[in-house]
Amino acid sequence: MKIVLATLNSKYIHAALAIRYLKSYSKGIADIELMEFTINQNIDYIAGEIYKKNPDIIGFSTYIWNRDETLKICEIIKLVRPETKIILGGPEVSFDGLDLMNNCWYVDFIIYGEGEITFKELLNSIISEREDYSTIEGIIYRKGDSIIENPPRELINNLDIIPSPYKIIRDEFRDKIVYLESSRGCPFNCQFCLSSTIKGVRFFSLDRVKEDLERLIEAEVRQVKFVDRTFNANKEYAMEIMDFIMKKNPHNINFHFEVTAHLLDDDMLKFLKRAKEGLFQFEIGVQSTNERTLNAIGRITNLSRLKKVTKQIKSYKNIHQHLDLIAGLPYEDYDSFKKSFNDVYELKPEKIQLGFLKLLKGSGLRKDRMQYGFKFLDSPPYEVLETNYIKYEEMLKLKGIEDLVEKYYNEKYFEHSIEYIINNYYKSPFDFYEDYLKYWEENGFHKILHSRNRLYEILIQFCRHKKFSDLNIIIEIIKYDYIINNKNFNIPKFFPREEVEVIQKNKHKILKDKNILQEFLPKYINSPTKRIINKIHIEKFRIDIICLINNGYHVTTNIFKNSYILFEYKEGVINRCFSYDISDYIKRSDLK
Repeated sequence: MKIVLATLNSKYIHAALAIRYLKSYSKGIADIELMEFTINQNIDYIAGEIYKKNPDIIGFSTYIWNRDETLKICEIIKLVRPETKIILGGPEVSFDGLDLMNNCWYVDFIIYGEGEITFKELLNSIISEREDYSTIEGIIYRKGDSIIENPPRELINNLDIIPSPYKIIRDEFRDKIVYLESSRGCPFNCQFCLSSTIKGVRFFSLDRVKEDLERLIEAEVRQVKFVDRTFNANKEYAMEIMDFIMKKNPHNINFHFEVTAHLLDDDMLKFLKRAKEGLFQFEIGVQSTNERTLNAIGRITNLSRLKKVTKQIKSYKNIHQHLDLIAGLPYEDYDSFKKSFNDVYELKPEKIQLGFLKLLKGSGLRKDRMQYGFKFLDSPPYEVLETNYIKYEEMLKLKGIEDLVEKYYNEKYFEHSIEYIINNYYKSPFDFYEDYLKYWEENGFHKILHSRNRLYEILIQFCRHKKFSDLNIIIEIIKYDYIINNKNFNIPKFFPREEVEVIQKNKHKILKDKNILQEFLPKYINSPTKRIINKIHIEKFRIDIICLINNGYHVTTNIFKNSYILFEYKEGVINRCFSYDISDYIKRSDLK
């Protein structure tokens, strides 16, 4: 009997975890083939590729990003191969299975809740042709013209009974994002999250997690993304996993964790300081800083502790932090969201993820939708359009701000430029993005894609449009941002430059200066100049740019002098480039 387990990932580089769990748990029953596609591929192509396998049973892992496409594929296959049994599982069918079965004649079975044991029992029943599914917990199935929903299955207490989905790897995961679980469940009860429907936290054994990590490190994956809802729910457990990774010291692999900041105590912060730059990436859900909102969604957050922890981690310059906000939550109006945004922005994380509330099936907020006046389309991704507290036009404005934050903040290509403009011309970061959005949309920039160089040029145009009095200073800062973030010696012509040919002509001579090497580039003292020359750029600025930055972007009289900056490009994820003021050395060297 031919069995196919399939899913549509959101991107090609992703590797699905659920179907691999099902295959590993059902090993030995029959030949099971995994087929992974993406939502960007043609529906007819996907259906055709599955059909060519002549499957007797097809199981689909279903999520908000692939539900509609999956159902279309199921209908095509059932029409041309009616004898094929079609099984759906996953969060998108676990809470309204009866309705879906009534509306989708081509679906034979739905597995709701945890699926490993249920899927194995269902396969045994189908293969043995018993056609009695009444004793299989956690399924919905057809019996004649009736649709039967069996009682739910209890959760798996000992997660280690699920065989590892990563025992046979070969090259299938090389350079991919691979998902890994060390636990299931969450200690919190956030009403926008499906984890609130399952009480308690269950853990895989440490030995099991370490074995899987070792396999993935050997497979040279790009990123291991832990799907634990609160990875640091158990401090000692989390630290042992991270310590194991640190001792393995893998190259070119990043490990992503969702953590709760206020649970990171001083011992753990001290431990995290030892992590190699770029090895760990933290996603921290702030969601809102409005206390009434946090209470309404059941979010337990110590905001003062969160601020202290995230600032402490940022000072280490070794861990990439993503802080999440959600627009559309109860009691969060436009002004309240503005405050939440400014509170998070003030922490200066590496990335601010501005999301929009989705009323997931089974979530508490979906059940309370009438109370808060949620308006949304009842189809994936169930995104809220308007509430009693925030209007649709305001949500649209926030979407525009989200786009600009992604372009001008999250990649850090404009860090000093934006900070200078905000500090000198706006009351808050939100005010700047709101004003910039108005200019952006009035000029139709939101309708087309832009290169990174073009984004720098548009920012300069905006500053000219605003008639900022210190435009020359701003352009110098934007030029500094460009050079420090782009290892590209072909600097755009819209930046004013001086002594370019002189500096280029004497670059070799400058890099032979032992005083410069000893103070700024000590690790290159014994290296031939030709080895380092392509890692270095030198540029003249019309202001003392380093002094300005160190002064918190406040303009003082002592910045009005020429400066020469040496840029040393790195391979770091966070520290991409270091810059040094070598003005004194340049003045003494008498360049011609």
